[in-house]
Amino acid sequence: MAFDFKKEFKEWYMPPNRPSIVTIPKMNYIAVAGKGDPNDQDGAYQRAIKVLYAVAYTLKMSHKTTHKIEGFEEYVVPPLEGFWWQEGRKDADYANKAGFHWISVIRLPDFVTERDFQWAVDEASAKKKTDCSSAKFLTVEEGLCVQMMHIGAFDDEPKSIAAMHAYAEEMGYCTDLSEHRRHHEIYLSDFHKTAPEKLKTVIRHPIRKA
Repeated sequence: MAFDFKKEFKEWYMPPNRPSIVTIPKMNYIAVAGKGDPNDQDGAYQRAIKVLYAVAYTLKMSHKTTHKIEGFEEYVVPPLEGFWWQEGRKDADYANKAGFHWISVIRLPDFVTERDFQWAVDEASAKKKTDCSSAKFLTVEEGLCVQMMHIGAFDDEPKSIAAMHAYAEEMGYCTDLSEHRRHHEIYLSDFHKTAPEKLKTVIRHPIRKA
């Protein structure tokens, strides 16, 4: 059976819809950075997603090519994720979606090296006729965080974020959003096929001892 990150690491990918404290270890990602409204159907965000999946599925199917990845085992491509921010503020103005900066990511299995990653970028660019050069190999160690499952529309996230911050404060922590520690979302629903009120999104914020 193919390895499924969501099933193997439920604490990180399937948390309850109430805040909890977690420690997130170092992880590697396929990453594409950009700016702009994620809802713009012809915008940079939608193009970034296409690049991410092109590279992700090239790696997933690599065992059927001449490129053999050492230690490879079959796996389910992990969910789409994103790190988000707006210049000059630690909260978000959801009415100003054009002002969002983002790094859109898909997690990589630990056995995928930077060499394997670069092969996949080149292979996907050639085979899928899509320029995937914007994809980068990114390593992030989030460390101590507060997170919860947000159920509902993206514009309703501030309610969940307020609950997360209140819980962190109650437990003796404060949020630690910065240039190096960003608002993080993991998308567990297909937002093209799921009603906004039923969307499931893991929201994660970095914290530190108060």
